[in-house]
Amino acid sequence: MDPLGAPARLQSRVIWLLGQTANQGHRLISERMHATGVPSRSYYPLLAALAETGATSQADLGRRIGLDRSDVTAAVTDLEGRGFLDRAPDPADRRRNLVRITAQGERFLGELDGHLDTAQEQLLAPLSPDERRALKDMLARLVAHHIGLPISDTEER
Repeated sequence: MDPLGAPARLQSRVIWLLGQTANQGHRLISERMHATGVPSRSYYPLLAALAETGATSQADLGRRIGLDRSDVTAAVTDLEGRGFLDRAPDPADRRRNLVRITAQGERFLGELDGHLDTAQEQLLAPLSPDERRALKDMLARLVAHHIGLPISDTEER
């Protein structure tokens, strides 16, 4: 649907506006990721999760970021080929692979952080710093409510 031609009853709905904003955010992030040679937006949360938690199984990684097993395997294989990840059998269970981010992967994640910051800046350009903080706080509260987190858990994020 063309957002400019959307019926007024849609344009007046917060849920529709959130969807349109998310679409623009996904477009901006995809453009920035593709410019760095990253074929999928999912590479960023994958690298970020590994940087935060350390070595983890591919299955746990997929569950954490909400990515299908086959997509995790494809992304890990690509990122490993680029030198951003290492994959090795889990010493506790040789049937599983543990994946960890490499130093090169940490540097690349920092580069992606910059691209994500740029995309976010473009998305939020019409808002003042105070409006940005308020929007972030309100969205964090909505997410917390719908995933069952206490509201206070989102204040630090």
